Amino acid sequence: MEEVVEDRRHDRIRWHARRGLLENDLILTRFLDTQLASLGTQEMASLEELLRWSDNDLLDVLMGRKAADDARFQPLVERIKAAQY
Repeated sequence: MEEVVEDRRHDRIRWHARRGLLENDLILTRFLDTQLASLGTQEMASLEELLRWSDNDLLDVLMGRKAADDARFQPLVERIKAAQY
């Protein structure tokens, strides 16, 4: 039962990761393809919160043009950026 719930949560995250900006789509898809299954509970919650940001704010943070307003997102942002290489 827990596995079904987790699969639904992953599906929901993938749906919310579909963005209006192609750059965000590419960055998030690469990250989710390689890292989603290994995210812990706190990282998953942080990711869900990140995905509520506007496309432009999210892209600025993921591209390093600005820092996240809340420092607790920084480890996840760094993990997302590292998944691109």
